[in-house]
Amino acid sequence: MTVKRRLFLSNILMILVPVISTVLIGLACIGFIWIAMINGVGVGIQDREDFEIACAAVAESVEGSLKKDGNLSVVETLLESNGMSIRICSGNDIFYSYGNEDMQDQALFQAADLLGNGAMVTQGGRSLCVYQESIDGTDYTIYLTGSYQNPHSYSDLKTAVAFSIVIIIFTIFLSILLTNRFLTKFVLKRIEVSLDILASGVHELRDGNLDYQITYDRHDEFQPVCEDFNEMAIKLKESVHQIQQQERSRKELIAGISHDIRSPLTSIQAYVEGLLDGIAKTPEAKKRYLETIKVKAEDLEHIVSQLFLFSKMELGEYAEELCDLRLDKTIADTVNALQEEYQQKGLFIQMNLEPVTIHADPVQIQRITTNILENSLKYKIKAQGNIRIVLKKSEESVLLTFSDDGPGVPEESLPHLFEVFYRSDPARQNPNKGSGLGLAIVANAVQRMGGTVTAVHSTLGGLEIRIIFPEEVKERGKNIDY
Repeated sequence: MTVKRRLFLSNILMILVPVISTVLIGLACIGFIWIAMINGVGVGIQDREDFEIACAAVAESVEGSLKKDGNLSVVETLLESNGMSIRICSGNDIFYSYGNEDMQDQALFQAADLLGNGAMVTQGGRSLCVYQESIDGTDYTIYLTGSYQNPHSYSDLKTAVAFSIVIIIFTIFLSILLTNRFLTKFVLKRIEVSLDILASGVHELRDGNLDYQITYDRHDEFQPVCEDFNEMAIKLKESVHQIQQQERSRKELIAGISHDIRSPLTSIQAYVEGLLDGIAKTPEAKKRYLETIKVKAEDLEHIVSQLFLFSKMELGEYAEELCDLRLDKTIADTVNALQEEYQQKGLFIQMNLEPVTIHADPVQIQRITTNILENSLKYKIKAQGNIRIVLKKSEESVLLTFSDDGPGVPEESLPHLFEVFYRSDPARQNPNKGSGLGLAIVANAVQRMGGTVTAVHSTLGGLEIRIIFPEEVKERGKNIDY
């Protein structure tokens, strides 16, 4: 049962229970008053004087009827209106009787016979008047019995009514109090149980148990909250894992920077000391030392430049200028500008580019091309290395591949090539092979333009970098060619 339904039921019962309790107690009080009235509270003549007057009137009416025609029906009406009964005796025989006589009336009859005409006796709330008449030579004795109310009977009735009112008021108050207490527990019990389950889950997360999931099988308002809690726990675990991974990457970044900068600095220091110590005595040796120092300084400048660029891209502070560009022409222009230099260093570049227009940053495309070519150049093992660039267009995307015939990498290293400072040589014994930032910058640039990049084994025997760009060509009247 949902909390909403429990509240609705609670509100209904909060009204019905006190009303029903009050009605039942009210009926009980009415019954009590009724019993009190039957057992001692009269409904007839008010006092003794009225009773005597009524008896005299009835006796006079009986006498008139007996003298006239003996029809006592008028007397019956008068008796009934005054709540009285009558017995008319002629000698020892009962000539006429009407009404209900009480068992204690026999004692009254005996007492009245002793007192004679006009006597009135009372016992236990019952009274009897006796009249003796002689009509046409026949002696008649008229006995009139009835009740007149005790002066204290109305006081008792008022007391009973007042007591009943107090009982009803107390019942209303008590039923409201008990109903409210019961219904409060009825509603809060479900809420408390659900809150305890949530609190237990929070404590588990606080104590580091990020795998904890709440099991909640009730279909109420707390079910979506528990589901959201479980989803939050999953996201929190992913967030903590991501933070740990970032911390690990930060440590690896610091270690990589230290390693890659230390090697050229050590070389520069050694050659400078050689110059200072006079080891290079000939002009040719000094020139060779200085050229080596220049190359090492350029390596340092390249590492710092790559690191600065990667940091800017990670922080999202690198400015991008996206536009519609001819991807094939941009790549061809970049390669043509570097091809002669790369051929002199032993890397020959082949291109098979289909005409494709995408929405991208031309500077990023140039940097992606340059970094991949530089990576293939540094890792080539043959005197003459080869790399093939292929650009193809499919229905919904553009595929750009760079395949070389270098040494390749182990299968387990393929997923990690785009991590910062990752190189397939764990010992990092050859710093001349690069800083480990080139492919990380490539991956970052591709992702910022909405693409994906992966590494696979090349059909040429080396490594193949596969880049997929979404085809988001926007007609703007004129494409920009780079």
